[in-house]
Amino acid sequence: MGFKVAFLGLGVMGYPMAGHLVKAGHEVTVYNRSAAKAEKWVAQHGGKMAATPEKAAAGQDFVFACVGNDDDLRQICTGINGAFHGMKPGAVFIDHTTASAKIAREMFEQAKDAGFGFIDAPVSGGQAGAENGQLTVMCGGTHGDFEQSKDVIAAFAKAVTLMGESGSGQLTKMVNQVCIAGLLQGLSEALKFGMNAGLDVNKALDVIGKGAAQSWQMDNRGKTMVEGKFDFGFAVDWMRKDLSLVLEEARRNGSQLPVTALVDQFYAEVQGMGGQRWDTSSLIKRL
Repeated sequence: MGFKVAFLGLGVMGYPMAGHLVKAGHEVTVYNRSAAKAEKWVAQHGGKMAATPEKAAAGQDFVFACVGNDDDLRQICTGINGAFHGMKPGAVFIDHTTASAKIAREMFEQAKDAGFGFIDAPVSGGQAGAENGQLTVMCGGTHGDFEQSKDVIAAFAKAVTLMGESGSGQLTKMVNQVCIAGLLQGLSEALKFGMNAGLDVNKALDVIGKGAAQSWQMDNRGKTMVEGKFDFGFAVDWMRKDLSLVLEEARRNGSQLPVTALVDQFYAEVQGMGGQRWDTSSLIKRL
């Protein structure tokens, strides 16, 4: 059975995610800060567009969002013409923004007071995962809201998991980003070492990719790193935003993340080289 849903934010992730909701049989209304992007989406997928988040959310069973940061999320939720002003009791707001656990908990409490649900549900899988409907979604919120929402989220996901109470989805995404940052720095150093040693590094990747060093990053980014191709995937600017959330949370909970802090500074160097929009695998450019 299809539901009435809204999707707020049609960036590189949100645009295809909203499209998958249409393919799954849901009635979709979209909102985007740039109306031209919403018009393009409607022309491609059908559905409707709304002039404000509040109008998009009015009467919907589920409201999805995928925006830039904490401030963007707060604005589309509770700002002037924000979605929370239009949501009906019993609906669920599902936030796919990579944001802080603090804002997730703040929005959860405001939603609860207003009589509807809120799930923080950041994703992993990048643009390709969004386009192919193969994202991994890590959720924080109540069991009831999750059970109500999981089958709808599955329209663009290969895995949807409740990690715990509100904020747990964002904390899990932070774990994810710490892993990626460290893996990519190690892969960058290994590839540059292999080049300097005169190895056929593509052949080396084929060999070690069958052993204990194998990773998604090696399989999907190793050979493009060797070729110097970085015009795709998850941008350095976005990773630095995510790592700033990680390091802030680490200061709060007493975690020591020396490698992550160092790699964050390496990414700052890549930005200084003009690589703000290069893929995160561009760490090798420093070397």
